[in-house]
Amino acid sequence: MRFGVSTFVTDEGIGPAELGRALEERGFASLYVAEHTHIPVSRESPYPGGGDLPRVYYRTLDPIVVLTAAAVVTERLTLGTGIALIPQRDPIIFAKEIASLDLVSGGRAAVGIGGGWNREEMRDHGTDPKTRMALMRERVLAMKEIWAKDEAEFHGEYVDFDPTFSWPKPVRTPPILVGGWGPKTFDRVLEYGDGWMPIADEADRLADGVKDLRERAGRHVPVTVYASPARREVIDKLIAADVDEILLFLPTKPADETLRRLDTMAELIAD
Repeated sequence: MRFGVSTFVTDEGIGPAELGRALEERGFASLYVAEHTHIPVSRESPYPGGGDLPRVYYRTLDPIVVLTAAAVVTERLTLGTGIALIPQRDPIIFAKEIASLDLVSGGRAAVGIGGGWNREEMRDHGTDPKTRMALMRERVLAMKEIWAKDEAEFHGEYVDFDPTFSWPKPVRTPPILVGGWGPKTFDRVLEYGDGWMPIADEADRLADGVKDLRERAGRHVPVTVYASPARREVIDKLIAADVDEILLFLPTKPADETLRRLDTMAELIAD
């Protein structure tokens, strides 16, 4: 069982380099960071968690910058997006960014992905919310082509480019972890994902989901659980569900408070 952390890294909390060092020193296996490019003031889309949108959503640092800062001060920590909003990202640029992160880190990049929930945000990027999942599919497939081939090309409905050179290539192909738990999530995992990243809110029914996914696949599909509360009863349920990695949610706080929280979390997982 691997334990990592998922968090929002902002200008008001601990810095990414200090956070990366602290995680590795305490034996955590991974760091996954959230992203939002911006939050439109209109607030048309309701916050999925209910109530007011937390401040961290519109103060996030760019995840690739955060993970690169953590990469250069660590040696073992897996560095992941959790989640990257693929419908808001150019696939050619993002493929290069992830490959660069993987190279700089010595093969430690991972890519948690999702379609996003803030419709105004994605519209500002020119994305139609109704077709964002089809767009995400093509962008991920195009990125994989760029990583794998010296002369990569892709021809789809939303992504279309002729043979192209793009370096660097990743040290290893970064795993794609598909977020969510919608009606077609497992289809996406099996078609173009390398693993599943459900939210820990669904811990009570997760065992059935993990079993269903692996039976459909006919193999062991890795499962990384996102944003788990640092509570023993929740962790026990996730372990019983046979997941591969648990990402404990780390609130965004200044350095001193963050380090104290990490000490407490490290004691919990040591048990």
